[in-house]
Amino acid sequence: MQTATSLDGGQGVRQLEIGPERDGQRVDNALMTILKGVPKSLVYRILRTGQVRINGKRAKPDTRLAAGDMLRIPPVRVAEKESTGSAPTGMVRAVTDSIIFEDKHFLVIDKPVGIAAHGGSGVSHGAIELLRAARPTEHLELVHRLDRDTSGILVFARTRAGLTGLQALIRTNEVVKQYMCLMVGHPRKAKFDVNAPLLKSVMHGGERMVRVDDAGKPSLTFFRELEQYSGARLMEATLGTGRTHQIRVHAQSIGHPLAGDPKYGDEEANKKFRAKGLKRMFLHASHMSFELDGRSYDFSSPLPDELKAFLDKL
Repeated sequence: MQTATSLDGGQGVRQLEIGPERDGQRVDNALMTILKGVPKSLVYRILRTGQVRINGKRAKPDTRLAAGDMLRIPPVRVAEKESTGSAPTGMVRAVTDSIIFEDKHFLVIDKPVGIAAHGGSGVSHGAIELLRAARPTEHLELVHRLDRDTSGILVFARTRAGLTGLQALIRTNEVVKQYMCLMVGHPRKAKFDVNAPLLKSVMHGGERMVRVDDAGKPSLTFFRELEQYSGARLMEATLGTGRTHQIRVHAQSIGHPLAGDPKYGDEEANKKFRAKGLKRMFLHASHMSFELDGRSYDFSSPLPDELKAFLDKL
């Protein structure tokens, strides 16, 4: 059943003072959690039309919030389901079973493929919602994102210091993030980099598309060959910058897209790999390391069993 629901409670425009837990967070990400149940497309529409303001100024999606800011949110009415229901027990268990590290500041999971980082765009429960359901008394915030079809290291903050500290390191490219990916075809060199600006656009429905464009943001990926296979190369990709879909678009731009990539991949190659057992995109966040407040953090995740099995067949 669909009901028209006023998410402002009939109060009209909302003025919210930003607390320390959202210090440094992107305003689009903050709105996704504040306006629960609102489609991404509507969140980006109110941002694009200037209805969201921070301290009286129009906010862009990537504007960072600071503690003490006054956030203006317009009245939002949306047709939504009366209830998204409680988090599925099996998914909650899958996420809690994937926890590989936790301390005072952080909780880290080896995210299974198929689970989004957060809810939205038809996804009721992402990893952050599932963890909050498992640990309702804890304060948990998503530090960064992984695509739903990408497995591997995903970090959550348990404290404001952890959230703002790590996000600051990510913005200044002081975090080492490495992925394992399978490239279609045979790149000419075993070690190379792709330095190509990326431009992001949001399609109708909130879907994000990225392309190489001189008007985009500077983007750099370092690729290194790990193993050779028939018709493909297993590569290690190290991020020099952290743009949306960066590895996938950079791989596509040099004519060697990722195996199984449904958005930027080669359809014919994907069919062949699917026939050999590849049921997902071959992209795995295998390593992440950084230093914060005098402590070194280093997280690693091996290739999932289904990707190992596919390589064995290949």
